[in-house]
Amino acid sequence: MASGALPGADDGAAPDGQPKAPASKAGRNLPAALAVGFGLGLSLIAILLWAPKVLVGVIAVAVAVATWEVAKRLREADVLVPRIPLLVGGQAVVWLAWPSGPQGVLGAFGATVLTIMVWRLFDHGLRATPRNYLRDTAIAVFVLAWIPLLASFAVLMLQEDKGNLRVLSFMILVVCSDVGGYVAGVLFGKHPMVPHISPKKSWEGFGGSLVFCVIGGLLTVTLLLQANSMIGVLLGVGLVLVATSGDLIESQVKRELGIKDMGTLLPGHGGIMDRLDSMLPSAFVAWLVLTALL
Repeated sequence: MASGALPGADDGAAPDGQPKAPASKAGRNLPAALAVGFGLGLSLIAILLWAPKVLVGVIAVAVAVATWEVAKRLREADVLVPRIPLLVGGQAVVWLAWPSGPQGVLGAFGATVLTIMVWRLFDHGLRATPRNYLRDTAIAVFVLAWIPLLASFAVLMLQEDKGNLRVLSFMILVVCSDVGGYVAGVLFGKHPMVPHISPKKSWEGFGGSLVFCVIGGLLTVTLLLQANSMIGVLLGVGLVLVATSGDLIESQVKRELGIKDMGTLLPGHGGIMDRLDSMLPSAFVAWLVLTALL
């Protein structure tokens, strides 16, 4: 979600004529957002501590719902991404990460890209001329990389030594980035970062995200992973950069589509994709840093 919020600013573009839910200074329904956030957080912590393999199924379901949300929004904008190959191939990318590792992920991704290319070529029938083939195919591959491929790195991380604690650490740091940016942005936010993409983002909020994330990195890497504290600092800095970038990427996509949220499944947050925007790129960077340095 958005970090570095400016008071009263909305992210994305709300459709005209639709009533808005009661919002806090940062433009969200704060009680609903807190209740949903705490519920999801406690559930994930319980799964990671007592049944970490269950997380693979949770990730797979989240990927499927997020992919459906994005594909639905794209089709509303007349971008005809092939939904069946995206959904089926996305599941293959996630599930093959468990038994086959990076090779399984790469193989499933490549096979799904090829399927998308052929599917979009003939999805109007053998005699029809494809319309906007290049645009729709490229966007479908983007969605495949954006959601299932990045999510698969959380599954890969789960298989490593103390994998459940590695995943828990990166999730804690994304929350630190979000909370730090929210608090600092609401209290001190005056200077927008990129108002043409996300009016909520402020440099003061980004500073809050950075402070919270570095402290969180120090604590989680030292206490949970029992590793060098400098790895925690590096991880904290890296994750605040990619978490913020991930939020900006989704904000730009929503802005181009003229929507406020990708979905409505999570009160106070929007859709599943609105909750995963920062998590997805962070999963890759956390996997990369922890695999290289631990």
